[in-house]
Amino acid sequence: MTQHRLIAGVFDSEENILAAANAARRAGYPVQDAFTPYPVHGMDHALGLAPSPLPKYCFRFGTAGLLLTLAFQYWVSLYDWPMNIGGKSFNASPALIPVAFELTVLFASLGTVASFLALRRMSPMKKPALPDLRGIDDRFVLTMRLHGEGAGAETMGRFLKEHGAVEIREVEAQS
Repeated sequence: MTQHRLIAGVFDSEENILAAANAARRAGYPVQDAFTPYPVHGMDHALGLAPSPLPKYCFRFGTAGLLLTLAFQYWVSLYDWPMNIGGKSFNASPALIPVAFELTVLFASLGTVASFLALRRMSPMKKPALPDLRGIDDRFVLTMRLHGEGAGAETMGRFLKEHGAVEIREVEAQS
């Protein structure tokens, strides 16, 4: 894990952090992340984030669950353990739907959670990179990566103050 320095600006409203994130991206500042107590509409665009690949993963896992479940049920009812009960067809599709639906949902949900954890590199051993706990309570925190010493931090701090930050702090973070 590498250590790097961040400058964190604490804001008191979502309008201020959204405006600061947009302005920082336009000015070319390296915005690291934003921490908010609730989802802020437009923040992903302001940070320049690409759309999440999770919906595609969810669909793929769900499709895999459906196909595997139907294949397994057909294999059991046609080849492994065929049972003719009351003249019922060996491949009675309506009887297979409830189990197929449940396993489709199970595969999609578990696969999406696993994909989310893998994409975000989250694990129980990783220390959270939250620079200010108020960012999940009643404040909004915008972090930018510091590259140089002294002047870069002062310039970024002034920039954040001009855009409504009520507090500026330098923090160490792991990636």
